[in-house]
Amino acid sequence: QVQLVESGGGLVQPGGSLRLSCLVSGNIASIYTMGWYRQTPGNQRELVADITSIGDSTNYADYVKGRFTISRDSAKNILDLDMNSLKPEDPATYYCNAKAVGTEAQAYSKLEVWGQGTVVTVSS
Repeated sequence: QVQLVESGGGLVQPGGSLRLSCLVSGNIASIYTMGWYRQTPGNQRELVADITSIGDSTNYADYVKGRFTISRDSAKNILDLDMNSLKPEDPATYYCNAKAVGTEAQAYSKLEVWGQGTVVTVSS
């Protein structure tokens, strides 16, 4: 099993920066993609950015391109999201996500794991 614990959320002024971190533990070798998603009340969870397990490919939502950077420190088992030039429309609960392959007992099925979420508020 994979466990994810986010940290780094908080209050920041418009135009400010914030770093979110996700500590990964468990069966890390089974992970093939990790990402950050966000959700606001009444809306579906949406992809912010994701990265392959070896960090060779990243993908960003259009609304964060050029402002957010996703990165993975495999040595420390941490997934980061650096958020710059934060806008009033960026507040949300941000979730760390891992897509992994299950064990033989799980028929090597694709699994999706979520962290508990961390809240980002942008306000002056």
